[in-house]
Amino acid sequence: MNLTTNAQRALKRTLTLEDALPTRMPVYVNSIAYLFGALALMSFVMLIVSGVLLALGGPFWYHTNSVGRFFDYLHFWSVQIFFAGIFLHLATKFFLGAWRGGRWLTWMVGALLLATGIFTGLTGFLLQTNWDSQWIATQAKDAMNASGVGALFNTMNTGQVLMLHAIVLPLVVAAIIGVHLFLVRRDSPVRPYED
Repeated sequence: MNLTTNAQRALKRTLTLEDALPTRMPVYVNSIAYLFGALALMSFVMLIVSGVLLALGGPFWYHTNSVGRFFDYLHFWSVQIFFAGIFLHLATKFFLGAWRGGRWLTWMVGALLLATGIFTGLTGFLLQTNWDSQWIATQAKDAMNASGVGALFNTMNTGQVLMLHAIVLPLVVAAIIGVHLFLVRRDSPVRPYED
């Protein structure tokens, strides 16, 4: 047996087609409390699209061209909406007790997503190469050295920061989002507390 066949069988056992692409959702999902995760997901899609366009255009394009600046601003505001959506999602799920019913793994994957998103935001902020980002880079370098990861990640190395921000971390965030969505679909959205 090969690995692909085993993976397909395991996926079919844990996630049916109706779970992956439901045609009917529980009535309690109509609440606004269930909207913030979708807001974060859609802003992440905008981050990827605008980020790819920024990478293709290059810094000269998005610093000097009005269309490039538009996509730079679109990327910036998508980040703001992404973090607002994540924090609102986290707050509503905290008050709904989203870890109940054996959903602790979904909760932990969401916390990992938040931490990875924050680190991705830091690397993006460092790439602005203005006075603020240079100041933050020097301060973050001291924090990285104090935490013991300074030998692995140097905030002053623009090439390393660019590689992390443009390729590695978006793939990691996308993978974590995929796992998070898989767990939500497998275990269903968390029910509100009973009255």
